[in-house]
Amino acid sequence: MIALLLALGSSLAYGCADFLGGLGARKAHVLRTVMIAAPASLAVELLLWPFLGASFSAGALGWGAASGIASAAAFALLYRTLAIGPMNVLSPVTALVSAMLPAGVGLLEGEHLSAAGLVGLPLALVAVVLVSAGHGTGSARPSRTALVLACGAGGAIALQLIFLHQAPSDSGVAPLIIGRTVSSAVILVAAGLMYRRLGSERPAYAMSTAAGVLDSMANLLFLLAARSGDLTVVAVITALYPAGTVLLARGVLAEHIHRGQLVGLATAAVAVSLLALT
Repeated sequence: MIALLLALGSSLAYGCADFLGGLGARKAHVLRTVMIAAPASLAVELLLWPFLGASFSAGALGWGAASGIASAAAFALLYRTLAIGPMNVLSPVTALVSAMLPAGVGLLEGEHLSAAGLVGLPLALVAVVLVSAGHGTGSARPSRTALVLACGAGGAIALQLIFLHQAPSDSGVAPLIIGRTVSSAVILVAAGLMYRRLGSERPAYAMSTAAGVLDSMANLLFLLAARSGDLTVVAVITALYPAGTVLLARGVLAEHIHRGQLVGLATAAVAVSLLALT
C-alpha cells in the first residue's frame, strides 16, 4: 500500500510538472524552459541529500548516469515526436510503452501478481491510453517515422525508470543526483549548440522552476516506491501521469475533458483499487 501511494504521488507530480513545463514552453523555446527546470530539479535533490543520505558507490554512479542519459534522450525524442504529430495518437503510444517495458522487466525478475493484480494491471494500461488520448484519435494517421519516435520516447522514459530501480537500494538520492547532473549537462550542451535557434523570448522563470522541482519530487517518489514495492505495479501506476495533466488543464485552463478521457479516469480509479489489493 505504501508503494502504491508513493507511485500515485509520483504520477501526480509528473503530471503537474508536465503541465507547468508545457505552459512555460509556450512562452519561450522549450530548451530555455528546460535550462531552468533541470538546475532547479538538481538543487532540490542536493537539498535532500543531508536528510535522505547518498552513497556514491560504483552501482549508484553507473545506474544514475545511465538514467540521466536516458532522461536526456527521452526529452529529445518526446518533443520531436510531438512536433511531428498527431499528438492525440502518439502521446498514448509513448505512455503505453513507458508503462509496459518496466512492468515486463519486473515480471522477468520474478515479481508475481495476485488475481486482483492480474485484472488491475491490464486495466491500468488501458487507462494510460484513454487518459492520454485527446479528441478525435482516429482523425489523423501518424507516419511510420512518428510511430518509431513515439516508441523510442516511451522506451527512453522506461529505461530511465528501470535504471533508477536497478541502483543499489542503500544509495539514497545518489542515483537522482548523478542522473540529473548528467541530463543537465547534456541539455546545456544541446542549448549551446542550438543557441541561435532559441530565440530572444524570456522563459517563464517561476513556472519552469516549479516544473523542475515537481519533476525532482516525482523521481524521488518513484525511487522510493520502486524500493518498497514491485516495479511491475509501480511503473504502471506512475505512467498514469497524464491524468494529472488533464485535470489541471481542466481546472486552470478550462480545457474540455473528452468522453474517452473520463472513461480513462474512471478506469484508472478501478485499476488502482484492484492493484491496492495485490
